[in-house]
Amino acid sequence: MDRRYFLRGAGLSLALPLLKSGAPRVFAAAPAERPRRILTIGNHLGFYPGAFFPKESGADYVSSPTLKNIEKHRKDFTVFSHLDHDVGGGHGGVNAFLSGVRKQESKGFSEKNVSLDQIAAEHVGSAARFPSITTGIGEGTDMCWTRTGVRIPPVNSPSRLFNALFTQSPQAVRNAERERLTHRSSVLDALLGSAKSLQGKLNSPDRDKLDQYLTSVREVEHRLQMSKEWLDRPKPEPGIKPIADEDRMHIEEMPLFFDLLTLALQTDSTRVATFEIPLGFSTTDIDGVSFGYHGLSHHSKGEGKLTELQVAEDYIFSQVNRLFNSLQEAKIFDDTLVIVGSGMSDGSRHSNKDLPVLIAGGGLKHQGHVISPEEHHKRIPLSNLWLSALQWFGVERDDFGKSTGTFSGLNFS
Repeated sequence: MDRRYFLRGAGLSLALPLLKSGAPRVFAAAPAERPRRILTIGNHLGFYPGAFFPKESGADYVSSPTLKNIEKHRKDFTVFSHLDHDVGGGHGGVNAFLSGVRKQESKGFSEKNVSLDQIAAEHVGSAARFPSITTGIGEGTDMCWTRTGVRIPPVNSPSRLFNALFTQSPQAVRNAERERLTHRSSVLDALLGSAKSLQGKLNSPDRDKLDQYLTSVREVEHRLQMSKEWLDRPKPEPGIKPIADEDRMHIEEMPLFFDLLTLALQTDSTRVATFEIPLGFSTTDIDGVSFGYHGLSHHSKGEGKLTELQVAEDYIFSQVNRLFNSLQEAKIFDDTLVIVGSGMSDGSRHSNKDLPVLIAGGGLKHQGHVISPEEHHKRIPLSNLWLSALQWFGVERDDFGKSTGTFSGLNFS
């Protein structure tokens, strides 16, 4: 039975419940008073491998040119070599970064190409005002996907993000939103009635599928009800001035977004956030850079472009360093798992192999540089690392994407 059959006229996206049990618990769930958070930063064009990866493994590696920008936090992050999703497609393969599955190849997967952040958001449910927040410069990187394979576009306006987080809507606007949520609830009531009428006409396997579907509808009902309750709850005070709306797509918007995401996590407005760095945006405002970022990434090892590319990537990682500082100052770094990486390794070669990935914070016992097996028959899927990250977050499941198990190269307990 196609569980989307009932939904086509409703404009809703329903997630089946996580029914898997007995999953190996690599990570212990955090106590309720210390909620865990996930923040993912994805760069469409990757990072130049020659400057990103250290040459040595372990905690005593010599820092690479790119990682020197976050050297202060060496004990708080782990960088990984030889991890990927075993996909190709160049730019088209980037959309698998957080899902492990390309959109174009997701037909045979029960969860399509759902991304890590959306599984985490389902786990959060309505415990926070926003189950997840997706942000980015410009149009983003096609990084976040629902269970039905629908892309979630990023909020690319800092002022819009600020208003959503901290500006209380007028009563008339809240009343209109409440009416909209009520209408959706009535649609769900109709769907439930139609679905229940089919139960006596189905065989046992289809009844099981229908029961799963009805459970997912009830979950959506619960979320809609909680959404109504959030409407009148006062929003937190940000401690910063409102942000003016400007039409920009520059890399220099990154620190502003990072400040807002830190505040969103600190105020528990959300526990799951992403930031996307897109295919094309301006980097010429950075001193020493005369090309756009897309042009720099396609350097063909030209010395001039490589030099400017390193300047641009140094700027990105200087802002990552600033983000780590902010999370520490907010006293949430140990409760926040920060993922930095890309679905592309080298923009100049359009390669989706050996992806640049690091994980920071989370209160983990970090190990410096973890080098996984390079031989194809021994390679570890990046999805194994994502599965371990989800278990750390408290999600009970034993697979994700193309995972073959949890990731044993880093202690997430």
